[in-house]
Amino acid sequence: MSCGPVAEEGEMEVGEGKRHYRLRLFVAGHEPNSVRAVAILRRLCEGRLKGRSELEIVDVFQDYEAAIAHKVVAVPTLLVESPPPPRVIVGSLGKEDELLCALGLCEEGGGSLERGEAGV
Repeated sequence: MSCGPVAEEGEMEVGEGKRHYRLRLFVAGHEPNSVRAVAILRRLCEGRLKGRSELEIVDVFQDYEAAIAHKVVAVPTLLVESPPPPRVIVGSLGKEDELLCALGLCEEGGGSLERGEAGV
């Protein structure tokens, strides 16, 4: 699932100097924490990162080999593949401010996933 245009290899800056985000979320089917993590990331991609992100959702029940290949041992797990450095975030992603800071978005105007909207 893609939330925006795919950047060419090596292209990390999009538009007005804003970074392109390549995210891979590992989930376990329709488990509550997985459903919550998917909803939060979709909202982030459609709001703050609109037009400068791509999100791949991997269900470990359907593709366990991808989880093994990426050394995922718990779900939900978010792999931030770009911008560098690569990061791994484990959990439901419910702490919005911590998620934004982990993605390097603390400075980009407020602590909401969607512009102009308060709280999760």
